[in-house]
Amino acid sequence: MEAIQEPIGDSVPQKELQDRRSNEWKSPEIDKLAAALAKAQSEIKGALASSVNPFFKSNYADLHTVIQSSLPYLNKHGLSVVQGNADTKDGFYVTTMLLHESGQWIKSALKIPITKADAQGIGATITYARRYSLASMIGIAQTDDDGESIKQVPTINQNTGGRS
Repeated sequence: MEAIQEPIGDSVPQKELQDRRSNEWKSPEIDKLAAALAKAQSEIKGALASSVNPFFKSNYADLHTVIQSSLPYLNKHGLSVVQGNADTKDGFYVTTMLLHESGQWIKSALKIPITKADAQGIGATITYARRYSLASMIGIAQTDDDGESIKQVPTINQNTGGRS
């Protein structure tokens, strides 16, 4: 049995401090959350890349589309999402938490630079970070609507090593 390390003065024992730091991103147990997320992910089809980025001449799934594509499936399995932001001395962060009805949770903080320090620039940065953080947290990918997703991709014939 491991000896309990007594605190000195008002300090926290090193082992307890280490345990707290390693669990800052999740609740002590995440088994129910993980099972619910797996069920939700099996039903999520992806977020349609229907918004246009004129600068890069490409399509992308905006925040509304990512939310709309995922929340019904997450909620069906007792999951919800909370996002917030903070401007700290270390930088600007957007935090995403995935919560389960059991009280279990996981969270992630994304540090993101503010490239334009006005209301529009900060709002765009927050929206961008929320979209990427949410998609990453729940494992949702963008899908296209221009036919690229159904294009035949050549496969390698395992017997001959050639294309079929």
